[in-house]
Amino acid sequence: MGKEIVAMILAGGRGTRLEALTAKVAKPAVYFGGKYRIIDFPLSNCANSGIDIVGVLTQYESVLLGTYVGAGSKWGLDGNSSLAAILPARERGEVGATWYAGTADAIYQNISFLDQYDPEYVLILSGDHIYKMDYADMLNAHKAKGADLTVAVLNVSMKEASRFGIMNTNKDGTIYEFEEKPEKPKSTLASMGIYIFTYKELRKYLIEDAKDESSKHDFGMNIIPMMLNEGKKLYAYEFAGYWKDVGTVESLWQANMDLLDDKELDLYNIKKDWKIYTEDTLSKPQIIGEEASVKNSLVTQGCIVNGDVTGSVLFNNVYIGEGAKVVDSVLMPGVLVEEGAEIYKAIVDEGVVIKAKKVVNKEAKTVELVSDNAK
Repeated sequence: MGKEIVAMILAGGRGTRLEALTAKVAKPAVYFGGKYRIIDFPLSNCANSGIDIVGVLTQYESVLLGTYVGAGSKWGLDGNSSLAAILPARERGEVGATWYAGTADAIYQNISFLDQYDPEYVLILSGDHIYKMDYADMLNAHKAKGADLTVAVLNVSMKEASRFGIMNTNKDGTIYEFEEKPEKPKSTLASMGIYIFTYKELRKYLIEDAKDESSKHDFGMNIIPMMLNEGKKLYAYEFAGYWKDVGTVESLWQANMDLLDDKELDLYNIKKDWKIYTEDTLSKPQIIGEEASVKNSLVTQGCIVNGDVTGSVLFNNVYIGEGAKVVDSVLMPGVLVEEGAEIYKAIVDEGVVIKAKKVVNKEAKTVELVSDNAK
């Protein structure tokens, strides 16, 4: 008897738009929200949704990510009947050819992993999104519709729609057309890159796609259009909560800022049955209100604040010197802000020292990234 569902997390992204933050770590391993890494979110969603077999597909700078995920013990995925398995890209003939050719190729290369569990359904996730979602609800919708593929969608503004893959649907939710970043969108249902496939259908299409040398081996560009062309049952599953793709310095900064005032992204007063699990189980970040030196900020235990902090997120072991000022900024672990320095609307990378009296980004027109890891 096979598993009902197995999850596969695509966590190999290089994340070049995050610039120096991904010089030495894969994008899903980037820090977020005071004590987390981005991949904590899909892994925790799986654990909370009752999905106990999870493949984590890695490639770029995979060592830290692989060590971090381990066998999944941080997310309750480490028993005899549960597992988070690291699945790196494999050698393909010529020297150094270890990259996945695309999202669909990444799953195709791991068909043997899926086959050993013989799942009825496969959940495909991205490792670099911030959100809380019960995948069991999506699976129930998939089963109720008798779908071959269910795509999670988010209703975005018409202005934003051209940045996404857009699902055009009938009134009953069936998808009749998929448009990748259309100039003139016909709808505002944006794909979240979250898919539930009936595995026997997925397996067939992956094998067929792998034989096509002209294919990009991508779900959005190849697999979904192929299934639509062949009249398969594709449905949109609308998600109404908080979701953010943190693929740029600006969006990562914004998601951290959202923690301070967006009730949908409440990680610290969260109901106990939907915890976001992480490596750091001891630090307790706290939203601090109107205090003498710290206002509307999330400050992790272990920080020392001798200056003024406003509207900012401070990770563990951050030190703020006397007379220093931190405004609308994200300070990664171990940042040292010396006496009299000022930081505005910035992300300061792990372990960076801001020298005494230095002023960072006072104009604050865009987010500034301060890092020792020049790319």
